[in-house]
Amino acid sequence: MRRPPDSCTRVTLLGRLRSAPGDPVAWGEFVEWYGQKILIWCRAWGLQEADAQDVTQEVFLRLSGRMQDFKYDSQGSFRAWLKTVTHNAWQDYLCKKPQLGRGSGSASVMELLATVEAKDDLTRRIEDAADQELLKEAAARVRLRIEPRTWEAFHMLAVEGKSGAEAAKLLGMKVATVFVARSNVKRMLREELARLDHD
Repeated sequence: MRRPPDSCTRVTLLGRLRSAPGDPVAWGEFVEWYGQKILIWCRAWGLQEADAQDVTQEVFLRLSGRMQDFKYDSQGSFRAWLKTVTHNAWQDYLCKKPQLGRGSGSASVMELLATVEAKDDLTRRIEDAADQELLKEAAARVRLRIEPRTWEAFHMLAVEGKSGAEAAKLLGMKVATVFVARSNVKRMLREELARLDHD
């Protein structure tokens, strides 16, 4: 999948969409850059794949009418704004399809969901789920680039809580090598998460 080399290209892309909102090439690049991010959010918020695709299409439809007036603020976050637009589209989708992700739909439940506390809790859970989805994606990408034993060393220390000596014995590695593996994988995960978050 072709991607522009840096964030400046995306800022330029936003400018192209503002000046020529009907440009199919610019929209193709925009969908390539942000489509997967929107899908990840929708999946993290509990939508099945077909519904996530529907909401993603709705987001792009909404953006097509708003990009002409959009002004990029380098002090702000385009990703945060896009996530808000996506979240609004997700909420609207659930309202139109009450059978999705709803319980009884009783008045008391709806009143509870309308409270500030419930909204704050829901937002926090949604963000946590989205972060977990990003972490899974980052882990999958990193695992493709390293030796299986390196990943196992990281997993035993960082996830399973084994000691360096235990992991080294199980993997037939030196203790120092196990700790180096953990450090390298953590660094790669941070870099991959930053890349995914930035994209």
